[in-house]
Amino acid sequence: MNKKLKEKISESVSAVLPVTLIVLILCSTVTPMPLEPIVLFIFGAFLLILGMGFFTLGAETAMMPIGEALGRQLTKIQKLGLLAVICFIIGILVTIAEPDLQVLADQTPAVPNMVLILTVAVGVGIFLAVSFVRELLGIGLTPILIVCYTVVFALAFFVPQEFLAVAFDAGGVTTGPITVPFIMALGIGLSSRSLSKDGKSDSFGMIALCSIGPILSVLILGLVYSADAGTYTPVVIPSIENTKELWMEFARALPEYGVEILMALLPIVGFFFIMQFLFLKMKKPQVIRILVGMVYTYIGLTLFLTSANVGFMPAGNYLGQQLASLSYSWILIPVGMLLGYYIVKAEPAVLVLNKQVEDITGGAISRKTMMNGLSIGMAISVGLAMVRIMTGISILWFLIPGYVLALSLTRKVPKIFTSIAFDSGGVASGPMTATFLLPFAMGACEMLGGNILTDAFGIVAMVAMTPLIIIQLIGVLYQRRMKKRKVDEAVEARLEDEIIEWSEEEDV
Repeated sequence: MNKKLKEKISESVSAVLPVTLIVLILCSTVTPMPLEPIVLFIFGAFLLILGMGFFTLGAETAMMPIGEALGRQLTKIQKLGLLAVICFIIGILVTIAEPDLQVLADQTPAVPNMVLILTVAVGVGIFLAVSFVRELLGIGLTPILIVCYTVVFALAFFVPQEFLAVAFDAGGVTTGPITVPFIMALGIGLSSRSLSKDGKSDSFGMIALCSIGPILSVLILGLVYSADAGTYTPVVIPSIENTKELWMEFARALPEYGVEILMALLPIVGFFFIMQFLFLKMKKPQVIRILVGMVYTYIGLTLFLTSANVGFMPAGNYLGQQLASLSYSWILIPVGMLLGYYIVKAEPAVLVLNKQVEDITGGAISRKTMMNGLSIGMAISVGLAMVRIMTGISILWFLIPGYVLALSLTRKVPKIFTSIAFDSGGVASGPMTATFLLPFAMGACEMLGGNILTDAFGIVAMVAMTPLIIIQLIGVLYQRRMKKRKVDEAVEARLEDEIIEWSEEEDV
């Protein structure tokens, strides 16, 4: 086996195993589960591990080199209008290719799938162009975030409730396993040409802005589109009597998701070849390496989506129903927090982000620090989402104070922490959230008699919000430690000077 692939699969095991064990323990204690969903879940976990391993290797060898090379080349274009158009096209292509968005669209009865997908894609395209121009001109990220979120929450008060939670969820799921490596690499390529003095900060922040685009576009859709609330279709757990039927369940889904991922990746591959012919001019070994990486990405995402949809979605939905049906349904909150803490470790794009952060900062912000911050943020997010499901409180009562706090912290921390924090919010809410936590919330909401669209939807938005606060709080602690270190170094230097002076006086 490829040594690098073996290493990635080993990382996947450590990421997926905790969630798997938690679900198995719950199923053997407080929430007994029928054999069908638990067998699907176990086999799905195995495929998920393989899929994550292939995907992370593919992202490292294909998506990121393409994005970085494009970022460097695009900065050479002198006409901002042409640059904006190219970025707009790139944004649309990578968004349509994003599997998370398809998962969300499939579970949203209020809007036809293609209407939602194209609306979100246009939003990402516009804001990718905005973020590219912003970084080229050296404009600060914080003022743009404040203006954009002010507009978002102003619109939120006029949008039908059926669109509100879906709009904020769209902002979270859009930045998933395909979008994140590509856009982050674009930012790295761009930072070498940015007019800003802070190159490290310029490597981040593009995902943050691209997460706002879908929210705004879906909110605007809610103002102009007359949607039928639709009918929520509960997750159906298939009947499985033997190992052959188990295999057939996955075998039927595998070609379906294989075609879906192929159709998603082909536009990106085609765009790469066009740019290679016109601008990039990479050498043949580099092109071959990228194509091999694309194959890894294809295999990984196909296995990942198949396992998540066939194995994890039914288990998550059933687990939510059973916990909500208990006389002590409050257990949804601590169990949800525990699942959230560990499930973020299984998000493929999180692994990519953490590695990029550690590399760009030269190890000053380690992968471990990032993962701990994201895990804590995820746990808080899911806990608050369960409170919302149990009480029916509007999502705005959580999001408005959360974003006010997050935006206030931007003035207290180094710029790089702000950029990383707002990128992390989008990255944390990936396919595991869409295919396990969202069905978990929907199952709990259905059992408690709540409104699926207004109460269960929104969990992705909650997941995308809390990392903004947690990562910036890490930045506050980091800044204080650096100040203390500087003070200690100054004191030590002064003491050394006094000792030298005392020694000289003694000699005299």
